Amino acid sequence: MIFTTKAEYGVRFLIHLGMRGGASPVSLKAVAEAENLPLAYLERIAALLKRHGLVEATRGAHGGYVLAKPAEAITMDAVVRALEGAVAPMDCFFDDRDGRVLCSHESDAHHCATKLLWTRVQVGVIRSLQRTTLAELVAFSDRPHVEPPAPVAPATA
Repeated sequence: MIFTTKAEYGVRFLIHLGMRGGASPVSLKAVAEAENLPLAYLERIAALLKRHGLVEATRGAHGGYVLAKPAEAITMDAVVRALEGAVAPMDCFFDDRDGRVLCSHESDAHHCATKLLWTRVQVGVIRSLQRTTLAELVAFSDRPHVEPPAPVAPATA
């Protein structure tokens, strides 16, 4: 399962807002420049996040975007669903109206042999996204960067 740049840029946008702490609105132009993101694409991403209640926008000379809720209340599951839609590890997966995952290869007479595997992958990804908050990502990005130690060559006998 590969997420698109929409999810990557959207998460980076939210982290940028989270690092500002909601003190004042941030313009998309400022975010695009700081994060090296294409402004037109970021505008579409911001509109999706706004539609899903994750950010708020204000107009005017000092307008821009702020988080719509505390960073602790924004899970990456909500962000990815807002930007990418349902998380599905395979193209043949789809959700029915009752929230069950179905496989287009299944029929009444035939079970999809790989559905168990891909369902477990899907559940694992969703749980990881649900457990990860924007606040965690902001805290992680605030940590000082430490270079990893150089690898040590194995001792020869």
